[in-house]
Amino acid sequence: MTTIRQMDEQNPGAKFRRFLLRQEIILFIILTIAIILLTLGSDKFLTVDNLLNQGRLLTEIALVALPMTFIIVTGGIDLSVGSIMGLCAILLGYMWNPSGPFQWPLELAVIFSLVVGTLCGVINGLIIVRIGVPPLITTLATLALYRGLAEGISQARSVRNYPESFYVLGQGTFLGVPTQLWVVLIFVLITAIVLSRTVFGRSLYAIGNNELGARFSGIPVGVYKIIIYGFSGFMSGMAAWIFVSRVTTTRSDMGSGLELDAIAAVVLGGTSIFGGSGSIIGTVIGFVLIQLLKNGLALAGVTTDGTIVVIGTVLIFAILINNYIQRRVSAGK
Repeated sequence: MTTIRQMDEQNPGAKFRRFLLRQEIILFIILTIAIILLTLGSDKFLTVDNLLNQGRLLTEIALVALPMTFIIVTGGIDLSVGSIMGLCAILLGYMWNPSGPFQWPLELAVIFSLVVGTLCGVINGLIIVRIGVPPLITTLATLALYRGLAEGISQARSVRNYPESFYVLGQGTFLGVPTQLWVVLIFVLITAIVLSRTVFGRSLYAIGNNELGARFSGIPVGVYKIIIYGFSGFMSGMAAWIFVSRVTTTRSDMGSGLELDAIAAVVLGGTSIFGGSGSIIGTVIGFVLIQLLKNGLALAGVTTDGTIVVIGTVLIFAILINNYIQRRVSAGK
């Protein structure tokens, strides 16, 4: 049987065509074209200050989209990430609040919120694995549960006046780059290596392609699912910490709609909603493209409704391209 590598050796042109048809390459081309068009639309778009500011604004989506890639690769989904972020934000402020009932040190309140976020994700995973409830139904239910807890704890009150040192993560810079972008970069590198270069990452692809086959191969499917949902909860907690540090207050509605932006970024990045394929690089291009489109169109005077239409069109276009690529790969062309 002739392998793909042997075919590439016999026909270098076919190898080059397959490279050009990679979802990440096509997305990068789309991103480049979008940047050129948005630059023509406003002279304020392609400036260092504007791009760094957009980096600050995309941090929360980026942190949630990275573990969402893991989850969607396995054929799952997590709709509760925005609610977990809101709950973690409220708990951070509630546990620290000097006029509240607990008055914990701020560092301990941050750790507690991260633990709660991780626990929320683990609960999602346990319900999916142990009880057998589909991920869509499970996380739709916990979306309402965690948001209700956040609203019940906050009682429509916000917490402000954090110490100045707390704002470094959300508003500070390091080597001229926003601090939170360094955090995003670190997690991008970690998740990219884990997904593409480790046994754990390859196992996630196997689960997404054929979960029953993965079980028969000895992969601990249930354990791995609980891990990635727990990781998703942890990253939602990280997003809450950075978001509160950036906006200087806590509200129970924080994170509303975050799950839709994260899922859109992952799907736009080429990860199949049916599982089995995807990459962190594609997700990175996805959330960068979405944020730059929002900013560039706003600077060009496009209304919010128009921006949503454009992003939706780009998303549909990317999905059609991904389906075309999958058909070509399946046909071995």
